[in-house]
Amino acid sequence: LPVEQRVLGVAVEVRELHTLTGLHRKFDEKPRNLMAYSNFTLAKVYRQFQLKEKRERLFPDVEHVALSDWLKRSLEIAARSVMLTEKAKSERIVSPILFEFKERHADLFEIYSGYNLDSDNDLNGDGWPMPCDFLISFQSSYVVQAPVFSLVEAKNDNIEIGLGQCVAQMLGARLYNTKEDRAVPVIYDCVTTGKDWQFLTLREQVVAIDTQQYYLNQPGELLGIFDWMVGQLAGDAQRKLSRN
Repeated sequence: LPVEQRVLGVAVEVRELHTLTGLHRKFDEKPRNLMAYSNFTLAKVYRQFQLKEKRERLFPDVEHVALSDWLKRSLEIAARSVMLTEKAKSERIVSPILFEFKERHADLFEIYSGYNLDSDNDLNGDGWPMPCDFLISFQSSYVVQAPVFSLVEAKNDNIEIGLGQCVAQMLGARLYNTKEDRAVPVIYDCVTTGKDWQFLTLREQVVAIDTQQYYLNQPGELLGIFDWMVGQLAGDAQRKLSRN
């Protein structure tokens, strides 16, 4: 056959294959945009998923953790740096604190940055993946493994705007864990400007917002909170094994 006919035949076969596998789109169809977690306001996510809110001290007995020389130096450098974007604060403040936390626990878990959490859920109406700044899992793998137990979102100088996004992320994480048959009773989240840190939890249909905000000049307390989370989740896992 002439080259033109062979090329046309291949194109038809590919188009038919795409149709059979559900991948075909009309040529005039515009690509759908990913609906980010940031599309959710606090009022919208509460209303859509029938959530209740309470405010309480989430970590009343948190212990101060001594910083490594590496983290002290990293935060000193960050304090002298110009950081105009969320990305800059994420890289220079949030990441060092999280990786110090990871180092303290001998690589017990993995921290993923910018990962699209595909919970195959109804948060965005079509199950498309939605990106997170950071998520933390007890499984260290090139593929994120459930349970995902904590998420941290860097927001540019506005904690309140980030609260709805945090709650949506927690719902997505819970659905992801359930889909993978690795559900945990509590999902932890945090929204931070780099300087200010606000923690939240999701248990069943109740969102708890910490009445205590933490600040960058309290890095030992921030590490203590993450240590506390690990202790709680380890206890939950042990109790689950005992019941089985």
